[in-house]
Amino acid sequence: MAFSCITVATQGINVHASARAEIAMELSTGTVLTESNAHERLPMASTTKILTAIIAIEDCNLDEEITVPDAAVGVEGSSIYLQKEEKIDIRDLLYGLMLRSGNDSAVALAIHHSGSIEKFAEVMCEKAKAIGANNSNFTNPSGLPNDNHYTTAYDLCTIACYAMKNETFKQIVSTKSYKGKYKSFVNKNKILYKYENANGIKTGYTLKAGRCLVSSAERGGMDVVTVVLNCPEMYERSINIFETCFKKFKLLKLDCGKAFNLNGRLCKLKNDEKLVVENTAKISYRIEPVENCEEFAQLLIYNENKLIFTGKLYSI
Repeated sequence: MAFSCITVATQGINVHASARAEIAMELSTGTVLTESNAHERLPMASTTKILTAIIAIEDCNLDEEITVPDAAVGVEGSSIYLQKEEKIDIRDLLYGLMLRSGNDSAVALAIHHSGSIEKFAEVMCEKAKAIGANNSNFTNPSGLPNDNHYTTAYDLCTIACYAMKNETFKQIVSTKSYKGKYKSFVNKNKILYKYENANGIKTGYTLKAGRCLVSSAERGGMDVVTVVLNCPEMYERSINIFETCFKKFKLLKLDCGKAFNLNGRLCKLKNDEKLVVENTAKISYRIEPVENCEEFAQLLIYNENKLIFTGKLYSI
């Protein structure tokens, strides 16, 4: 499928904020809905754990029981209070990581996955780049301060969108309370209680990073992921961004089962497609033949006179 280059206008969105950097993306398409200073390298505190969690979910057996390594006992900062030689499974560690922001849980997962924090950090950097977060660097799995541990609002939102497409990850971060085989937790991410459409995902705070929040919400079939970094009113600002985005934009779904008629020849898209449009958009469709080609045509979608989508239509 060939796409036109689409830029979603942010006119009318209140982008001024107390956040040092912020961004909102539509989850399924990665379309940027609004941003401010989104490419500045900044510390991100415990929002780091989004990447730690998705790596562990993808690579580990969540039901595997492990013995807590010595390095995970008494770790600085927020904790789920792991004890020396304690038995626990990967699933409970993940819930402790994301609901209680356990730095000890992050260390235990990193060592289980890669053998050491240093090697896990290398995996994190590789994974981030594979996802498309090219302006980030990770030195630890928890987000403890380090001058070489940084991301951008854009990169962090890209990572979060990737993670939220994983159903296990989404289930964990949307859970308000959890009773596991070994431990039980209550989620301290207040966005789940403050905003009815919220379904995740992670808070963060250090003196250097300030208050950071990556959050997700769904309304009317559209999922929006926001990032605010170094934002004193992180919940209030995130809710404001959500409300503005949901009022301004909607998700247009193109069904590959829909047939288009070009001079008596039926054709359709190869795959379902989605694109973000403004709620006030005046959408029109145009079908055009491709010169010297009987196998496919072109579908062109316009918002008034502006081309916002182009793709191949294949003969049925």
